[in-house]
Amino acid sequence: MRHVVLITTGGTIEKTYDETTGDLNNRRSIVGRMLRRLRLDDVSVSINELMSKDSLLLTDDDRKRIVATVRIAAGGAPAPSGVVVLHGTDTLSLTGETLLAELDPVPLPVVLTGAMRPFEMKHSDALQNLTEAIFATGVLAPGVYCVAHGKALAFPGVVKDRVRRTFTKA
Repeated sequence: MRHVVLITTGGTIEKTYDETTGDLNNRRSIVGRMLRRLRLDDVSVSINELMSKDSLLLTDDDRKRIVATVRIAAGGAPAPSGVVVLHGTDTLSLTGETLLAELDPVPLPVVLTGAMRPFEMKHSDALQNLTEAIFATGVLAPGVYCVAHGKALAFPGVVKDRVRRTFTKA
């Protein structure tokens, strides 16, 4: 049985719509609902709901918390095959670069993923990206990666391509 630690930070992937106010915000993690839609034979997933913020609102202290949480998860029991960080796409690159700089050496695959459209919206890429990220922890070498839209890109140099609405290497 392979074990994956999933750390939620918020971002578009977990935004929910409030019918009474018309707001689309990060209120709480919805990753449990997402995981229930997946068939994960021989994979256990532990969820760490670290924060629920739009990535544009993340601070340097928030990134330090993400690094510390990944460090703790990597040394946890049962030993994980990898760590997935659900993150907003706007500053995912900054957090990826921070993780790469702070986790030296990187002990296992650390995969950041997010979505261009929230899970709750039609035509969302959320479930695809989550599925790919969990799968990637079982096949990638130790390092920090962005996994989305059928690609696994190793840091450094991963950037959001706003025109193509995906990630690329700089």
